[in-house]
Amino acid sequence: MNTTISPVQAYEWLKDGEAILIDVREPDEFQAEHIAYAASVPLSALPQNFTKISLPQDRKVIIHCLRGGRGGKACAFLNAQNIGLPVYNLDGGMESWKAAGLPVVAGGPRISIIRQIQMIIGSLIFFLVALGLAGMSLGFILAGMVAGALAFAGFTGWCGLAMLLQKMPWNKPHA
Repeated sequence: MNTTISPVQAYEWLKDGEAILIDVREPDEFQAEHIAYAASVPLSALPQNFTKISLPQDRKVIIHCLRGGRGGKACAFLNAQNIGLPVYNLDGGMESWKAAGLPVVAGGPRISIIRQIQMIIGSLIFFLVALGLAGMSLGFILAGMVAGALAFAGFTGWCGLAMLLQKMPWNKPHA
């Protein structure tokens, strides 16, 4: 069962100390912008780090992500662990929080690594397919190879482009 909570109600609970907030977005998303006092526990690391999380037994647990999908998965995971606490998914995630005019901590106008990858791979495949349509069949072959690498990254969780982008100066933490 997935119980949702509105951003305004979540804000009231957090302000009154009735709840804790767990942000399950990836670290680069959290760093770029997050809700004050949120603990960053990426969904991808939740199963491995679940036992390390100290949850106060007298509070509600609110989970959030960007739009609510990953938050729903995290809520389902926590409910399956029988943590003995009420777990809520922030309805609409970070986007609805901001739409409600609630405060966020901004780390800067940085574009997330995921979006950078989407822009690079999408542009590359578009360019290669255009080359293929222009008569250079090698463009289609290379576009297929790039698509295969993207599928490999999705299946394995290892993405060389993401690792490279994390080392770029524009993606380094702000001092």
